[in-house]
Amino acid sequence: MMTATCEQTAVKRQGSVWDYVSATRLGLWAKCALAWKFRYWDGIRTPPTPSLFLGKCVHAGCEHFYRHRQLGIGISTAGAVQHVRDSWNQIAAGEGMTFADTAEETDLQQQAVGLIAAYIDQVPPDEPRPLAVETTLEVPLVDPCSGEDLGIPLLGIVDLVLDGQGGPVIVDFKTAARGGELLEITHEVQLSCYAYGYRQLTGRKEGELQIRRLIKTKVPKIETDRYPARSDAHFRRLFALIRAYLDDLGAGRFVYRPGFGCSMCDF
Repeated sequence: MMTATCEQTAVKRQGSVWDYVSATRLGLWAKCALAWKFRYWDGIRTPPTPSLFLGKCVHAGCEHFYRHRQLGIGISTAGAVQHVRDSWNQIAAGEGMTFADTAEETDLQQQAVGLIAAYIDQVPPDEPRPLAVETTLEVPLVDPCSGEDLGIPLLGIVDLVLDGQGGPVIVDFKTAARGGELLEITHEVQLSCYAYGYRQLTGRKEGELQIRRLIKTKVPKIETDRYPARSDAHFRRLFALIRAYLDDLGAGRFVYRPGFGCSMCDF
């Protein structure tokens, strides 16, 4: 990591941007370092979009369902759906969510409960009891290839870990507007971060990684994308990215990266 020389950057090092690395921070920096600066360096917060808020509510429903399963407590589809309804206002307040009108809010809530119901109804009765649900991973970043300690932890929250025949299965939930083949490389950073964090925390190698997508079609559907355990090549790419990220932070270098993503950028 490059050493900062200016007093301002030295002060910044003691703030939250130097507390940890996360897949979310890495992903935004890779898209556009200037957008990263606005959010994490300057602290500019933007209100959640309806789509992001919907995703939060769906995650809350999945978490509620799997925490019961983890404890060996049965929960019905109706029970999980009711939890989403009961916690709706609390989640909206916590996220600072405002709705255009009552119709938008009603539509979003119906989407959320429909997705949760569709997901739970397709879960196999013999799915293994969860090993972990919404678990925070905070581990030192030590390059598994070179042994170098980067001096900053990796922080992440894993949605779900199930036991599998080939080893633990790390699962991430996503809501999506449409289904179809998912390009693995667009989620490589997140998947590699989860795998690295889980291995460091537990000493176990994952057997598989999954992205379970809850598709927001008129009739909700569920798609599962399966990926093999991460290889040395995955971790070499991840740590190369992290080093470049830390170098940019150390230098106070936030290069604008114009492109198609600008049309969907909060900034």
